[in-house]
Amino acid sequence: MKPGSLLLIGEECSVQFAGERALRLRLVSVDARPTYPGWVWLTGYALDGKGLAVDRREVYVQLSGVRVLNADP
Repeated sequence: MKPGSLLLIGEECSVQFAGERALRLRLVSVDARPTYPGWVWLTGYALDGKGLAVDRREVYVQLSGVRVLNADP
C-alpha cells in the first residue's frame, strides 16, 4: 500500500463503513503517529462511480480490513 493506491474501505475496516457507506479511496498518505495496534489513519480522496475524486477524507481503520484494488497509480 503506497500513495496512489486504490483502496476499498468497507465493513472489514470499521463498522462505520458498512453497506452503502463503503468507499473507494485513492491513498495520499498513511499517518505515522502511533495508534491502537492494528489501526491506522489514512488520508486520501473518496472516488465516485466514475473514478473521479469527490471528497478528501481522513479515515481511521483496521489495517487488516483494507483491500488494495490497484497498487499502481
